[in-house]
Amino acid sequence: MHGPASSGWLLVALCAATGAYCLLRMRSSVEEQRRAAGGEALMGFGMAAMAVPAAVFTPPSWAWPLYTAVFGGAALRALWAARTSTHHLHHLVGAGAMVYMAVVMAASPGHHGGAGVPVVTGVLLLYFAGYVLLSGVRLVPATAGGGTVGWGDRPELSRACRLSMGIAMVAMLLTL
Repeated sequence: MHGPASSGWLLVALCAATGAYCLLRMRSSVEEQRRAAGGEALMGFGMAAMAVPAAVFTPPSWAWPLYTAVFGGAALRALWAARTSTHHLHHLVGAGAMVYMAVVMAASPGHHGGAGVPVVTGVLLLYFAGYVLLSGVRLVPATAGGGTVGWGDRPELSRACRLSMGIAMVAMLLTL
């Protein structure tokens, strides 16, 4: 991504940690949670790879079409899954945003800021800023129901992961 190296490395760390936790969530006994966690792990690791500062590593020219294909496939999967659960619409928007950023990065290697389509970038920024605010409100502690819950099944940690990926998406969109 374009922008200061220190913030790029912070995004890499945040997104990689989120992706790693999502992999842990894939061990859940709840099938729908495992499925969602897989998509979120892909998103976390993809965002981590995209956030590596351009001054440190410039991806080869074939990397951006690969990103576009992978996240285009993820978007199609999310669109198919949205038939049964509206939660997948958020995955669709996230995967679409990743495709958009990959296309912008492929079209403007080495340029800083102003490379994306302002209207598209603005709409995505508004969506993810709203998502971050809503996710933050959902983190407000609620009464817990007793019992022992494994690390992969903790709803507050899942929400925190989604919140951190939303914040990272806002930061990445701001640097386009």
